[in-house]
Amino acid sequence: MKMVMVVVPANTADKILDGLVNAGFTATYAETHGGMLQQSQYSLFIAVNKEDLQTILDIVKENCRTRVNLSTKSEFGEPDKTPVTTELGGAVVFIWDINQIITF
Repeated sequence: MKMVMVVVPANTADKILDGLVNAGFTATYAETHGGMLQQSQYSLFIAVNKEDLQTILDIVKENCRTRVNLSTKSEFGEPDKTPVTTELGGAVVFIWDINQIITF
């Protein structure tokens, strides 16, 4: 088995959790704070069989970014008529082996 820890911005955590649940997986999550900007994040913990690891990574990759439209200003301070669409977000994923699971 593997333990996967996924750290994502708070605004994309629900999307990833929905993707995991819809694919039949479960996750434990906690709101965390830290990093250079001290912004709110979520840390998701997913115990998974080794053969399902790539599926988990694919779900995270597909759901960890949010599309946003940005508008720029012209040199005269007026909004540009052609907004730019980009993706924000991302994820940091840690994976380690689980040698033993003990429940009490």
